[in-house]
Amino acid sequence: MELTMECRQELKATMKDPKRCLEDAADLYSYAYDASFGIFQPDLVLQPMSTEETAAIVKIANIHRVPLYPRGRGTSLSGGPLAVHGGVVLDFSLWDQKLEIHPDDMIAIVSPGVLTGSIDTAAGKHGLMYPPDPSSAHVSTIGGNLAENSGGPRGLKYGVTKDYVIGLEVVTPEGEVIRTGGKTVKNVTGYDLTKLIVGSEGTLGIVTEAILKLIPKPVATKTALVPFKDLVDSGKAISKILTSGILPSKMEIMDQASLLAVEEYEPLGLPIHAEAVLLLELDGHPEAIAQEMEVVEKVCLDAGAEEVKVARDAIEERELWKARKLVSPAIVKIKPTKISEDATVPRSKIPEMFRRLKIIRDTYGVHLVVFGHAGDGNLHPNIIADQRDAEEMRRVEEAVGEIFKAAVELGGTLSGEHGIGVMKSPFMEMEVGKEGLDMMHRIKRAWDPNNVLNPGKIFPEPGQRLVLSNE
Repeated sequence: MELTMECRQELKATMKDPKRCLEDAADLYSYAYDASFGIFQPDLVLQPMSTEETAAIVKIANIHRVPLYPRGRGTSLSGGPLAVHGGVVLDFSLWDQKLEIHPDDMIAIVSPGVLTGSIDTAAGKHGLMYPPDPSSAHVSTIGGNLAENSGGPRGLKYGVTKDYVIGLEVVTPEGEVIRTGGKTVKNVTGYDLTKLIVGSEGTLGIVTEAILKLIPKPVATKTALVPFKDLVDSGKAISKILTSGILPSKMEIMDQASLLAVEEYEPLGLPIHAEAVLLLELDGHPEAIAQEMEVVEKVCLDAGAEEVKVARDAIEERELWKARKLVSPAIVKIKPTKISEDATVPRSKIPEMFRRLKIIRDTYGVHLVVFGHAGDGNLHPNIIADQRDAEEMRRVEEAVGEIFKAAVELGGTLSGEHGIGVMKSPFMEMEVGKEGLDMMHRIKRAWDPNNVLNPGKIFPEPGQRLVLSNE
């Protein structure tokens, strides 16, 4: 639906401060992209900072059937906030005033623009923590994390965003305000609308406040780096650690290509001869995790590890984790375009998924680097390319499709934490089936009959295919 002058003026009138209405071409272009692919310029950008403003915007948009696209800091890797059908982007990044920690109830109450990392920092002052830790936590908003149901390395032991959301304030597609859940950890009153909203990618409602569960912060951590000459052995070690009664807080894997890229980017003395490296962290009471690490060492060595390098103090821990943090900046020095996926498979299928990834790499002649959260099977196959090379990008698009197919065939999923957005929607039926996709459509139509909230996301449109370009 075209944004008429009448509707534009009505929408602009909802902002108490006219500076939070952006119409200049340069401003609109700034909201035309995110961390994925594609450029879709909106007709208007509004920056609401209250539930009242948000509800007023949605009511007007619903009447005029103007598309609305909720947006945080634009860190989405799946095209979640892109204005694919024109309309209005709602930028919530300024709305970060509420960050309340209630230590006695062990909850946080936050507005949608609060940075995710700030929640954990604030909780830490009270001996608590907010476990979900996506790599973008220092720049991504909690609103975006709620929309995508974000995860992170700690997901193995502590779960993902949905496991810590106990209450929401939501503006519905008609502009009404509802509350789901509450401040209690136990709540089984009626349908669990909270869980339905989290991960719905802004297609069912707009979150204007969240109540988050906090947990006690572990008093100590212990980190180890474990190289393997054989990738299959690293997969066996993962399963044996988890069945030994030990549950690491983090368990990451890096393939040889990752190690080589990091070592060339910043020499850290990594075992670049290894086919895979496990990087794991235990947390809890110091004496307990010391004993657990002894078990981990034995299990890994029995599974074929070359050695188990245990950090002696916090400084060495940071050095070991530095390698994992440097993977992304290291690989983009090789080629400028990075396609970051997060296909997830059952833990037992990690070695087979690696085998298939090697075949895909060789078949399509792409530069493939694999790392990720080994403990929960959430791998991040990254393809490095040059977007200016059309022929190479065609091969990359085919390779990405094969990666998704392999993950689903192995009993996995298209996405463990990045969401579906516009990039993965062409593959939805592959995973959930025609009937499953139809049921999701019915839910969307029931909540949002005018298709106002974030249209063009999750559900494939006729003839849609994966496109990795910014045209």
